[in-house]
Amino acid sequence: MKFSIRQKILAIFGVLILIAVFIGIQSIRRFNFLGKSIDVILRENYKSVIACQQMKEALERTDSGILFIMTGQEQEGKELITENVNKFNTALEVELNNLTLPEEPKKAFLVKELFNLFQEELKHITGQEANPSLARDTYFKTLFPLFQKIKDTIDDIFKMNQQNMYDANQRARVRAARAKDDMYVFLLLCSIIALLFMFFSNRWLLRPIHRLIDSTNEISKGNLNLVVEIDSHDEIGQLSESFNTMAENLRFFKRIDHSKFLRVQRSIQEVFRKLPEAIAIINTEGTIELSTKSAQANFNLIPDSRIIDNPHAWLAHLFFKIRKSTDIIDQEQKQEIIQHFINTKERFFQPEVFPIHSDQQELQGFLFILEDVTLLQQSDEIKRNLLSTVSHQLKTPLTSVRMAIHLLLDEKIGILNKNQAELLVAAQEETERLNGIIEDLLDISRIESGKVKMNLSSVSPKELISEGIEAFRREAQEKGIEIVIDLLSDLPDVMADKARMYHVFSNVMSNAINYTPFDGKIILTAQSDDEKVQFSITDTGIGIPEMYQPTIFNKFYRVPGQKDNEGEGLGLAIAKEIIEAHGGEISFVSTEGKGTTFTFTLKRYDIILKGKITNA
Repeated sequence: MKFSIRQKILAIFGVLILIAVFIGIQSIRRFNFLGKSIDVILRENYKSVIACQQMKEALERTDSGILFIMTGQEQEGKELITENVNKFNTALEVELNNLTLPEEPKKAFLVKELFNLFQEELKHITGQEANPSLARDTYFKTLFPLFQKIKDTIDDIFKMNQQNMYDANQRARVRAARAKDDMYVFLLLCSIIALLFMFFSNRWLLRPIHRLIDSTNEISKGNLNLVVEIDSHDEIGQLSESFNTMAENLRFFKRIDHSKFLRVQRSIQEVFRKLPEAIAIINTEGTIELSTKSAQANFNLIPDSRIIDNPHAWLAHLFFKIRKSTDIIDQEQKQEIIQHFINTKERFFQPEVFPIHSDQQELQGFLFILEDVTLLQQSDEIKRNLLSTVSHQLKTPLTSVRMAIHLLLDEKIGILNKNQAELLVAAQEETERLNGIIEDLLDISRIESGKVKMNLSSVSPKELISEGIEAFRREAQEKGIEIVIDLLSDLPDVMADKARMYHVFSNVMSNAINYTPFDGKIILTAQSDDEKVQFSITDTGIGIPEMYQPTIFNKFYRVPGQKDNEGEGLGLAIAKEIIEAHGGEISFVSTEGKGTTFTFTLKRYDIILKGKITNA
C-alpha cells in the first residue's frame, strides 16, 4: 500500500498523541483513586478523633470545676462545669452522628449513658443543698469512677478511629506504590512504542532525505553520473525521480556546453594572445594563467610560470604590493610609470591592475595591463623642454622691456604726458604679470626635472603656518574673514623648504580668501601620525563644482566663471609639484556652496633623522 509523507507524519504524531492521552487517563484515574482514599480517611475517622479529643478535654475541665467547688471556690467551679458539660454534649453529638466503625456505636452510646449518670451525680454537688462534706463523698464514691469509665471509653473510641486511619493510610500507600509500578510499566510500553515509531520515521523520512542530500552534495562537486536510489513512492520518491531526471538533463547539457565552452575558450585565448598591449592574467597565488604575445616577448610573462621567478623583479614587487593593498576590491590600480628597455631601446610603461572577482565578490586574481606610454612621456618631455626653453628665451627680452618701462616711468629721458604715463603703467602691470607666469613655468620645469634644489630643514608646523598666512591676515580682515589656527601643542617638526612651502600656503590661502564671502571663516589645522604631519586648510567659501574637481591641479586650468585677474591656473599645479618634491601628497575635498578643504602632508623630521642614523 502506498503512503504519502503527510500520511506517515500523521500516523507518527497520531500514535504519539494516543500514547500521551493513554498515560494522561491512567494518571488521572490513579490520582482520583488516591484522592478518594484520603477523603475517606478524613471523612470517616478524622471527625471522630477530634470529637474524642474535645470530649476528653471537656471532661477533664469539668473535673477541675468539681475540685474548685470542693476547695471552696464554688462560683468559679459551677461556671466551669456548666461551660464544659455543654462542650462535652456538643462533641458527643458529633461523634454519635459519625459512627463509621463496627464497634463504634456501642462505645459511643455507652459514653452517652455514662455521661448522663455523671450529670445526675453532679447535681448533688452543684445543687443548693450541697455542702463540701457531701460533695467530697459524692465525688470519690460516684463521680470519679464514672469519670474514669467515660474517659477510658472515649480512649477506646479514639484508638479505634486512629487505628483505622493508620490502616487506611497503609492501604493508600500500597495503592500508591501499585499505581507507581503501573505507571512505570505504562511509560516503558509507551517508550518502546514511541521508539519503534521513531525508528520507522527515520526509515520512512530521514533516511531518504539524507540520501537525497548526499546525492545533491555529490552533484555540487561535479559528479553528474550519480543516480539516486528510489525505494518509496511518496513525495520523496517523486522528488528522487525528478532529481534523477534533472541529473540526466545536466549530463546532456554538460556534454553540449563543454564542447561549446572549449570552442569559446580557444577563441578567446587566441584573440587575447594577439592583442597588441602587454596583458597578463595572474591568480592570487602568483601564477601566470594567460598572457599576450607582447607580454611574453617583452616581459617574460609566460603562462604557467610564477611571477616571483620573473627576471624583472619590479613585476613581482608590483604584484605583492597590489595583493596586500586594501583598495583592490574597489577598482583598478594605476601605478608609477616604469622605464623598461626593449632591444636596448628605452620605453616607458604605465602598469594598470584590475582585480578579478567571482560572483560572490571573492578575489580570484588580477588583470595586469602594461600600457606603452613612451610617446606620451616623450611628448611631455618635449613640452617641458619647450616651456623651459621658451621661458628662458623670453626672460631676457622681458627683463629689458621691464627696465625700459621703468626708466620711462621715472622720466629719466623725458617728461610723459598723462596718456603716455597711463599706457606705460598698464604695460608695466602686464609685463610684471608676464614675468610672474614665466617664473612659475621655470619653477614647474625645474621641479619636474629634479634640477631644483630643496633647502630642507627642520621646521615646526606652527612656524610654517604662521609665516605662510602672515601676508594674508590684513586682506582677510578687510573682507571680514576670520582666520582660525587650531594646532596641538606637541606636534613634531617637519622636514621642509620654508621658501617653497610659503608658495604652497600662498596659493591655497589666496584661493580661500578670493572665494570665501564676507563673514566667512578659514581654519588651519595640523595633526601627526607615525610618519608624517598632515596640514589642512578649510574655508567656508563657494566650493568647487564637482564636474571641475578632477582637473583642478592641471597646468593653466582655471574653473570657468573666474575673473581674468585671478591667475593663470598655475598656482595649484606648482603647489602639487612642491609637495610631491617634499615626498608628500596633496588632495582636497569640496562641496559646492559649503566650502573646500585642502590637505597636504610633510614628512616628520625625527623619522627622517632616525632613518639616516639607522642607515648609517
